[in-house]
Order: sequence, then structure tokens, then C-alpha cells
Amino acid sequence: MKRDSKLSSVLHVLLHMAHSDRPLTSEALAGYLDSHSVVVRRVLGSLRELGYVDSVKGHGGGWTITCDLNRVTLRDIYDAVGSPTVFAMGNRTESPECLVEQAVNEALDDAFQEAQALLVSRLASISLADLAADFGRRLARYPRRKGHAH
Repeated sequence: MKRDSKLSSVLHVLLHMAHSDRPLTSEALAGYLDSHSVVVRRVLGSLRELGYVDSVKGHGGGWTITCDLNRVTLRDIYDAVGSPTVFAMGNRTESPECLVEQAVNEALDDAFQEAQALLVSRLASISLADLAADFGRRLARYPRRKGHAH
């Protein structure tokens, strides 16, 4: 089963924007993700509506991050991209008649809900500034690099 990487992808491009001294085009951001610029524009368009990013058309234009990195958490971005399902696992059937399967579903549902709550809580404790600082520390370990490999 394919994993949903939308949150990871959005965080990736947000950090590129946060560390850029100029607007980045959809094409450049798509290149970082090995994706298509239309996909980038679609996702960033929803973030623009929430005030996290902005875009300018024309020569020298592109996408910029406009939010306060200290105030926006990974949970905020997780919610902004539609709160994707965390687990690929699930119940065999949702409303089983079998009493055994009902017991299995209840046990799994409780575990999934607890794990999801823990993850979402953790996302709420990490700001975009935390991610940007971590990237800055990693980049500082390689003083000869002006950028980083993709």
C-alpha cells in the first residue's frame, strides 16, 4: 500500500521557502520533490488561503512563506493538508456480525486512536521554526556547501 507523503512534502517545500532569500517558483519546488508544478500549486494554494504562504506572478515571482515559523506547528500543517490517515492498517470489515471480529475491531480501534492521538500531540509540539533550526544545524556541519543536495 502506498504511503501518504503529503505532509512530508509540504513541510519539505515550506523549509525550502523559509531558507530562501527569494521567492521560489512552483517548478523549482516541484523539482525538490520530484513532482509536478501543478501538484505544488494545488497544495500551496490551500496553504495560501490559510495565510501560511503567498505567491507573486511574473518575473522574479514565486512562492514565499508568510507565517511566523514560531507560531505554526506541524499539527497546523497536518490539519491544513486534510489530516491524512496515519495508518495503512485497518479493520477487515467495519461492522462485522462475527463476535470475534467485533472484539478484534474494538481492540484495534482503541490502539489506533491512542496512537493517532499521540502522534497529533507530538506534531503540535514541533514548530516550523524547530524544523528550520534543525535544518540550519545540519547545513552548518557542511561549511563548504552553500545549498544542499537534492
